[in-house]
Amino acid sequence: MRWSRIAATLGCYALLLGVGGCASVKKLFDDEPPADGAALSAAAKPSVAVYRLDIEAPSELRTLLQTYLDLSRFKNVPQSEDITPAEIDRLIAAAPAQARALLETEGYFNPEVTVARVNGGGANAARERAEVAQDAASASSSASAAPQTLPLLRVRVKPGPRAIVDHFAFTAQGPLQQAAEAGSLDAKVLIAQVRNGWRLPPDLPFQQSEWNGAKNNALAKLRADGYPAATLSSSSARVDAQTNKVQLDVAADSGVLYRLGPVRISGLQRYGETSVQQLSLLKLGAPYRESQLIDFQERLQKSGLFEGASVVLDADPATAEAAPVNVQLRELPLQQATFGTGYSANTGPRVTFEHTHRQPFGWEWIAKNKLELGPKLKSWTGELTSYPLEGLYRNLIAGSAEQLKTVNEVRNSWTARIGRTQDTTQIERLYYIEATHSRLDTTSNTGTTTVDNNAVTGNYHWVYRDLDSVLLPTEGYTFSAEVAGGYAISGTSNENSGPFGRVYGRYTHYRPLGGAWFATARLEGGEVLASSQVGIPDTLLFRAGGDDSVRGYAYRSLGPKVAGALLSGRVLLTGSAEVAHPISDRFPSLWGAAFIDAGNAADHWKNLHPVLGYGVGLRWRSPVGPLRMDLAYGDEVRQVRLHLSVGIAF
Repeated sequence: MRWSRIAATLGCYALLLGVGGCASVKKLFDDEPPADGAALSAAAKPSVAVYRLDIEAPSELRTLLQTYLDLSRFKNVPQSEDITPAEIDRLIAAAPAQARALLETEGYFNPEVTVARVNGGGANAARERAEVAQDAASASSSASAAPQTLPLLRVRVKPGPRAIVDHFAFTAQGPLQQAAEAGSLDAKVLIAQVRNGWRLPPDLPFQQSEWNGAKNNALAKLRADGYPAATLSSSSARVDAQTNKVQLDVAADSGVLYRLGPVRISGLQRYGETSVQQLSLLKLGAPYRESQLIDFQERLQKSGLFEGASVVLDADPATAEAAPVNVQLRELPLQQATFGTGYSANTGPRVTFEHTHRQPFGWEWIAKNKLELGPKLKSWTGELTSYPLEGLYRNLIAGSAEQLKTVNEVRNSWTARIGRTQDTTQIERLYYIEATHSRLDTTSNTGTTTVDNNAVTGNYHWVYRDLDSVLLPTEGYTFSAEVAGGYAISGTSNENSGPFGRVYGRYTHYRPLGGAWFATARLEGGEVLASSQVGIPDTLLFRAGGDDSVRGYAYRSLGPKVAGALLSGRVLLTGSAEVAHPISDRFPSLWGAAFIDAGNAADHWKNLHPVLGYGVGLRWRSPVGPLRMDLAYGDEVRQVRLHLSVGIAF
């Protein structure tokens, strides 16, 4: 075991972490900014190439060496300066040791590195010519030496076998270990979670970056689960360069267990503390959990009362037994109005007006009104929602009125509902009683058919989310379910009145496929349970087609046809599969996608005949959610259709 060399290697590791040592490598990673304007202007002067460099190494290591090797960094010099042959010789002499130090950060402890001057030609002539062209493009037109005469330096790297982690041990110290020895189940579970969640376990290749990340991850776990003062008391990576094996040992001093104390609120002017306390769900004296504070902060931000919220534990060791939770709030204005214009692939252009009052008539309720006007859709929606109540519930009063023009039809409808809603971290619940009216005028070859129906229903909606990100999910799933029961009242005949039920579900799965590929799959279905004679309001029936249904078809253009007239169905089944990939490393938020959709709506399951839609699209993963633009081909209608949508449908 070459311990002297290992010590030098670990010294370079410390250097990479910014601890100190080894001037040549420190120069690589800790360049000082220019001290003054003169130095800055010197750096901006035109540069010329003084030699060409060819690095023969595996692609990922070649990139590392091209980025940090001095030979690569100094092959171009400012035009007003010069580099002597002796300085080039010094760079050549220093390059092998420098390259080995860099390779060791990637787990290669036995590399063979040679540097030599060579003439042009041979197997690498094409690469050399490319280097010449690149140097010529970057050199000043007044350069004294022609690029073709520049000497060529070749660095050959045979990395050898990569070191593998052979052993890992984590030791807890301080109050956490004492609690585990005393039989605390929580303490034992936390220690096991740190060990099981270790990111660099045995049999994986050793990398300095992964080693640092694994230590930080273990420390973050301790700090997030009750021990915010935890520190690493020791860590070591012992490398046996002869066997290419690494032994990792980490010890952490947990510090004292913090317990939650009083919630201290600041920043309130208009809205009372009661609503804030109702959203906390923090129990006095319970062990600190960072996730609980994050959930509390998210609930405050989603409450509709605050523009910003910060929830932070006071980590003063003197108050660890009852650590205060500091809540800093920035309130939204009492009233807010928004005018907007837009375009929907489903309903065309529109103008909108929205108004929000967060204390109408002095009540602790939030009133929202939205008016939308367009050639195809004219609508009003209004909602009164109470401030948060115990158990994260809110009372709800809402109504809507709408005129919708789609394929050969006009639908006029209104709804009125009263109910209760609950929004937790993963689950949304909505209970309500609703009165519904719908009048549908459908035009066909035989004339215009009018269907006028009303209904009173009891409803329950439930949404479950298990996602890595609610705004921009790439892994996890969502499931939503709706159940309703009620009585339909026909506007044309008492024979068409009667009881009915309605069920609907939607499941969406997100999964990374590896290699920066991501998949999304969706399945939705629904059914109205009633006698065929009972007239159900059109708003409670089903159509398919559109952005979040079957792309390639117009909005609400898929459903049963009677005497040439398109109607809404009593059953629905649609599905979708999509793969997406970032378009380039320069624009990681811009993705390309390919998809296929299928489905339809019908009056009965035996009459449901799915149609296909498929195509390609662009995804911009913006800070407020994904913006999707899809070009889809409807196989049944043999037409191409553009679809635009924003956000995620749950």
